[in-house]
Amino acid sequence: MDKIGFIEIRITGSKGNLDLSPENYDIREIISILENAEHLLYPGDKKDRPIISYNIEEGSVKHVLKTSIQYIIGFNALIGQISQNQNIDFLDLSTAKAFENIQNIAKSRDYVFSIKTSVDSSNEVQIDRNTSYYRKEAIWADAEFYFYGKITNAGGKDKANIHISTDEFGTLRVQTPIPFLTQYENNILYKTLGIRATGKQHSETGEIDTNTLKFIELVDYQPKYDEAYLNTLIEKASQSWSKIIDKDKWLKEIRGSYE
Repeated sequence: MDKIGFIEIRITGSKGNLDLSPENYDIREIISILENAEHLLYPGDKKDRPIISYNIEEGSVKHVLKTSIQYIIGFNALIGQISQNQNIDFLDLSTAKAFENIQNIAKSRDYVFSIKTSVDSSNEVQIDRNTSYYRKEAIWADAEFYFYGKITNAGGKDKANIHISTDEFGTLRVQTPIPFLTQYENNILYKTLGIRATGKQHSETGEIDTNTLKFIELVDYQPKYDEAYLNTLIEKASQSWSKIIDKDKWLKEIRGSYE
């Protein structure tokens, strides 16, 4: 069994004339913290993440989230970097959004958040109405993508989505027009297909904001090894190289001063 550690999110503030405590702390606020805490600890695909257990304690309100110590150690290093740099631009998208959400709560409710871990001499980040843990603007651009994988779900009552399981990005949820799903004749579930989609991409890191993906069309995807086609390409290349007497000299001229 993995060793266990924890992160502690302590919140101080008031509810009217009363100091904040678990007795006057609303369940919707608890749900919001839990959702953001999951993104703090596990920014990527959460399908195979370890168990996170939870306690709420006095003082004023303390959220204690226990999980595998290796993730706690990693998170401790992360909050140390945040505290030192006083910015969150370097974080994964979902982790950065979680810090922004906590910052918004601090401003709107005049709460003070203190986030630390069970690691000895833990790093700590404090978030209040005067801090500004937000990402810089104008770094996300519209882009077009192709995703290939197995369709694991399709549909939705009001907002339809297609879920596609990919090797590179895990399972992605792509917003899809309901008329497309109602008019499409073939069953796409558990078929290996491609999806052409639009979304936002970080202009510097190339990271994709997977929450912005919108469907354009399905792409038929039948990967296969075509030996005849490959041999044709090799033959064409061989004919081109046959006209070059000193191939090493020709390569050096092409590379120029690269070496």
